[in-house]
Amino acid sequence: MKLRIKKLDDRAILPTYGTAQAAGADLYVLLDEAVTIAPGQTVMLPTGLAIAVPEGYAGLIFARSGMASKRHLAPANKVGVIDADYRGPLMVALHNHGTVSQTVEPGERVAQLAIVPVLMPEMELVEELEDTGRGVGGFGSTGWR
Repeated sequence: MKLRIKKLDDRAILPTYGTAQAAGADLYVLLDEAVTIAPGQTVMLPTGLAIAVPEGYAGLIFARSGMASKRHLAPANKVGVIDADYRGPLMVALHNHGTVSQTVEPGERVAQLAIVPVLMPEMELVEELEDTGRGVGGFGSTGWR
């Protein structure tokens, strides 16, 4: 499979995989100067790229684990979804979940992109659902540990 990528700015950096078996490719921010994100603030960060996700797939934008755990910076919507028919600019809505302002530098890796298959089942309205061992047990019903 090939992911078709268009640079919207010559300075944009193509996504890269950190290892040969990495599930997500790092996305780099395209900034003219550093951006500081205050605690509780969300900033839309451009990548300078547009992508053509293949039909039957979606692009998912996830946090980079080190950035999220050490600097408390992660996508505001937790997981960004890029539909196969979207051709606009690839942006990352980066949110500061911490208590200290964080600065993002030009060219910094800010998120990761994974391309995953999408199933689109036909929706069927029914009167009843089949029983299971869990039934209607909700949050915590299978134990907290």
